[in-house]
Amino acid sequence: MIGAGHAGRLESDYIECSAHWCLGQTKTTMLMEKTLFEKIADREIPSDIVYEDELVVAFKDIDPKAPVHILIVPRKPIPRLAEAEPVDHSVLGHILLKAAEIAKTQGLEDSGFRLVINNGPNAGEAVPHLHCHILGGREMQWPPG
Repeated sequence: MIGAGHAGRLESDYIECSAHWCLGQTKTTMLMEKTLFEKIADREIPSDIVYEDELVVAFKDIDPKAPVHILIVPRKPIPRLAEAEPVDHSVLGHILLKAAEIAKTQGLEDSGFRLVINNGPNAGEAVPHLHCHILGGREMQWPPG
């Protein structure tokens, strides 16, 4: 049901989700607004960038969950892994290869590291832009979460 102030819009024009970042957003406005990670990649928001190339940007998490906690993000705004398309296969592989490379530069090659990709609100996704967490520098527990 569409409320007042939304004349001319169909229910199908709206994003369906429960996360606060998309309530009331239309598919059109979601496509036009940059995500937090796009703004970091475009240097509109300062961040401690540890790696970047034409496909990805990696930076230190502002709320680290381990001594080393880096996010690696594709420059292309893919909302989440479940919404990636076959055309995205090369950037998805690039993320994993670069994550291992970055972990090595952070001194995690011998002790090990964990890669985490959250998909959806129940998984802990907080930003609607695919990203991979590189976690290391301490012993990880199993099962996670």
